[in-house]
Amino acid sequence: MGVQTPSSPQTSKAGNAEGQSPEGQTSGDATLKAGLKNRHLSMIAIGGVIGAGLFVGSGAGIAKAGPGILISYALAGLLVVFVMRMLGEMAAADPSSGSFSTYADRALGRWAGFTIGWLYWFFWVVVLAVEATAAAAILTSWIPSVPQWAWALLVMILLTATNLASVGSYGEFEFWFAGIKVVAIAAFIVIAGLAVFGLLPGTDAVGAENLTGQGGFLPNGPGAILSGMLLVVFSFMGSEIVTLAAGESAEPAKMVRRATNSVIWRIGTFYLGSILLVVTLLPWNSKALLTEGPYVAALNQIGIPHAGTIMDVIVVSAVLSCLNSGLYTASRMAFSLGQRGDAPKAFGKPDKRGVPAVAIWASVAFGFVAVIFNYTSPDTVFEFLLNSSGAVALFVWLVICLSQLKMRPIIEREMPERHTVRMWLFPYLTYATIGLIIFVIGFMFYDPEGRHQMIMSVAVGALVLGIGIGRQVKAKRDASVTS
Repeated sequence: MGVQTPSSPQTSKAGNAEGQSPEGQTSGDATLKAGLKNRHLSMIAIGGVIGAGLFVGSGAGIAKAGPGILISYALAGLLVVFVMRMLGEMAAADPSSGSFSTYADRALGRWAGFTIGWLYWFFWVVVLAVEATAAAAILTSWIPSVPQWAWALLVMILLTATNLASVGSYGEFEFWFAGIKVVAIAAFIVIAGLAVFGLLPGTDAVGAENLTGQGGFLPNGPGAILSGMLLVVFSFMGSEIVTLAAGESAEPAKMVRRATNSVIWRIGTFYLGSILLVVTLLPWNSKALLTEGPYVAALNQIGIPHAGTIMDVIVVSAVLSCLNSGLYTASRMAFSLGQRGDAPKAFGKPDKRGVPAVAIWASVAFGFVAVIFNYTSPDTVFEFLLNSSGAVALFVWLVICLSQLKMRPIIEREMPERHTVRMWLFPYLTYATIGLIIFVIGFMFYDPEGRHQMIMSVAVGALVLGIGIGRQVKAKRDASVTS
């Protein structure tokens, strides 16, 4: 499949019925090697919804909303299911390394693809710094003789080498580290489920006391559901990675369909299922949820020995997985921007191994700088980077919805044989999803804890948008002069 220009959606007809090319992503002479196997894509799809935030950060959501956090997760999960369905519809018809940025380019204009592409890149390079620091902190606790900055540097170098080697090495690394996350969550669900029903030795059935006692299911009132949603909604960022990665597989359209269709059970099992067990086993106001983390606290409650150490290993695996995928995702978005003329041309040129080396180096360079700021200026520069990238997930999801509204007729008209994934109840459910996203954005402005982050994110988004519009106006002016 090709990375087409935004002004020519008709060119999407090129290629076979699956919308794929045996040699991977192409645009002119530039080729990304199709080195990802189906098992890689399957694990990326499954593990993509499981971040380190689920293992550690979900405790803050439980403390905020009580057992009602289940409704927060359900609403956020439903939002992601709808957005992924829309993205899957476009990606199955025309897989692209730029994913939603490419579709926004075609559907809404060059300014939209430019803006959302760079904001998404910015989000993930900041994530690189966050996750590298988190991994370094745990590794330093294991081996204190090595300074934390050295661990962060080592982790970044390791994953840079992995991504530069080949897309297959990225896929293999992600397969095993995402697999650890999946096995860990599955094992927790089995063990905790047995404990809830008193089927483990030395345990009694728990019942619903922790769900309905301690102030009831909504101890802090219905409004806490929305506050909890703000805490958990961003943990779903990463679900869309499979639509970028599918472009470097042998069967992109097939894998996108499979990932899109499975997103419901993945979110339902890994998030709702595991959190339900946590709040069933422990009172929502237990201090251990914050001090130990929800999963460690639940395992300690059951009596599993060395739960903290076990969870540290799992969290490190989750962090390394997130780092690996973050660098991959940022580099592929930079590659797509380079191919479309919205980034330096060198970004859009793969090397002899079929990987966008310059885009990888540019992404990791910004990540290294952000890591340095995390140590030198944690309360100023790094805090700004965090806050200004915090709401990008909502912007991305909103653009996906708007793009799908415009792309649906193009897909039906230009490539009906590839219209194998369809958004339910179109266009009504699309409009409803847009309304929900706008409501969440509005609530962030209203909520004291989310307001600063949203203001900073909007400010940076407006700056990038202004640059994008300025570039488009200049391109039109230059075109009219030459004609």
